Amino acid sequence: MPPFDVPEGDPFGPHNLPYGVFSPPGSSERTVGVRLGDHVLDAGAAAHALGSPYASLLARPSLNPLLAAGRTAWSDVRRALTAWVTVPAHRETVGPLFHPLSEVTLHLPFEVADYVDFYASENHARNVGQIFRPDAADSLTPNWKHLPIGYHGRAGTVVVSGTDVVRPSGQRKAPADAAPVFGPSVRLDIEAEVGFVVGAPSQLGRPVPLADFRDHVFGLCLLNDWSARDVQAWEYVPLGPFLGKSFTTSVSAWITPLDALDAARVAPPGRTHALLPYLDDTDEEPGGYDLRITVTVNGHTVSEPPFSTMYWTAAQQLAHMTVNGASLRTGDLYGSGTVSGPSERERGSLLELTWNGRDALELPDGKRTFLEDGDVVTLSAWAPGPDGVRVGLGEVTGRVTPAV
Repeated sequence: MPPFDVPEGDPFGPHNLPYGVFSPPGSSERTVGVRLGDHVLDAGAAAHALGSPYASLLARPSLNPLLAAGRTAWSDVRRALTAWVTVPAHRETVGPLFHPLSEVTLHLPFEVADYVDFYASENHARNVGQIFRPDAADSLTPNWKHLPIGYHGRAGTVVVSGTDVVRPSGQRKAPADAAPVFGPSVRLDIEAEVGFVVGAPSQLGRPVPLADFRDHVFGLCLLNDWSARDVQAWEYVPLGPFLGKSFTTSVSAWITPLDALDAARVAPPGRTHALLPYLDDTDEEPGGYDLRITVTVNGHTVSEPPFSTMYWTAAQQLAHMTVNGASLRTGDLYGSGTVSGPSERERGSLLELTWNGRDALELPDGKRTFLEDGDVVTLSAWAPGPDGVRVGLGEVTGRVTPAV
């Protein structure tokens, strides 16, 4: 099918146009691409051919120059791209610059500056609290309803979808063990998340208010925060996640611009505690996103977490991340935290789905509590778009390989 003739209702139609970085068939050169259906447009070549003033931002091996250009440039480039793939007068020029998606090599679309991960789902936090603190009066920690809890991760281990995940090794100690042992994790898990990509930086010492969220955040993507639960359980007291999280974080090859998701904006769940002014979004535009996520293990659906249930929004996370004066850099990535809904079928981690290994998942290819070598995990998602059409998010896939 010709690249322009995307079927009506295709989730990667001209209403979407996510950005990535690819190498054409037979080449190692990287350049910015835009997805349309099952094709990829060489955005830099198109910009050059059509005399766009933004050609210098698009003919690059990374999205970072476009990210750094700011919101006005993002909007201008998106309008231009929409015209290039929809206006018949551009077909002769732009048509030869498309490549079949199946024939290109996709790369990590941006250079990750810093990586922060949050803990924003009340359903997930309550499940975890009930698993590990079953006798506590409240399954949430006392601070949970007052601020978005998060931790700093490792930017250098963020990888693009399709990259194998090597089973990590580390210390672990079961409650009955006299001393810790070292070896491959036996409780390797996933966390279905959404990642937010920062474009425009901010000044050191100046917090970013809620209202400025869309001036700094370019877009979002699916994210899998792989987790070694046994390593994490032994190491996390008193400073939190470290080696149990830092070995690999997978992100989609496609970054969906926030402008493509206007129809998916929704109000977050009702707040039960008064918020401090810098987090109070009562008078702000709806800060939630209606994203429908599907998690599969070896092709079998195990969960469908709804992102609309997240208690803390991406704008609140950004405001909290900078309220102490910490600055943003182009390419900063922050994860939403595990997305879990209220029902068992909506839990975004195997920790919850199996209740810490107590209840094995029955899959066609065998039972699972935690991941086995060779398992392939895929996150996919869609969001409501304009006029009832869906906006597809690029999937995230990773295959577990044995420890080295």
